[in-house]
Amino acid sequence: MNEGAETELTPAEQETPIVEDAAADQDAPTDETAADADTASDDAVVDEDAAADEAVETPAEDPTSPAAIKRRLKGLPGRWYVLHTYAGYEKRVKQNLEIRMKSMNMEDYIFQVEVPMEEVFEVKRGERKLVNRVRMPGYALVRMEMEDEAWRTVQETQGVTGFVGNGRDPVPLTEPDVIKMLTPVVELEVAKELRAQGKSRPGSEPAVVTAEFEVGENVILTLEPWVGMPATIDAVDAANQRLTVLMTLVGQETPVDLSFSQVKKAD
Repeated sequence: MNEGAETELTPAEQETPIVEDAAADQDAPTDETAADADTASDDAVVDEDAAADEAVETPAEDPTSPAAIKRRLKGLPGRWYVLHTYAGYEKRVKQNLEIRMKSMNMEDYIFQVEVPMEEVFEVKRGERKLVNRVRMPGYALVRMEMEDEAWRTVQETQGVTGFVGNGRDPVPLTEPDVIKMLTPVVELEVAKELRAQGKSRPGSEPAVVTAEFEVGENVILTLEPWVGMPATIDAVDAANQRLTVLMTLVGQETPVDLSFSQVKKAD
């Protein structure tokens, strides 16, 4: 063979396709590719484990927590104000105002009325009964725009004695106060929902109250101007610590709504 002469391929070598070698090289995994695949697989397993741990470790948020209530109130129109009401008329004020805000076309200014309630076990004659009672006797909450006509609609509602604070220009509640006052409302909603499912919130057992008075019992009034006047109990609301007595005024038997503290047992 002469130097510099080109090497001639045999017929067999000429028939061997070069593409096969390229394909084989392409199909054969390199060490780097295999390592990348192993890393990706390991990352996927780690991600799955982390997601599983997060699903197990992240508890459901308590809907009665301040943060949850704050989010629930976020974006609602109007501000919250406190109303003075006649004692024992809180729920009636809520009903009256909800009717007036519709009949007076004030639904664009008065949005919501709440009377915070709580559940208690009332014990009467040895029997225990679950009842609702007013959490803040003599008060109600209203969410509204403080516009003149809206103010007048609320102020003139039967049972309302005025706004807390400056009556003509009342100051709205701060956000922390709103959350604090509305927490019982949310707690009662949650308690009822859980009870419907046969469940209960841990540590949320209602308080127990005992009826001090009974229907038909004779009592003595201790409030002005009727101090010392006798009366007979006609109805008892132990949960709210209130009762209705029948007393004689101007020769007629008249029902009067009082609190337990405004009467005493007759000797």
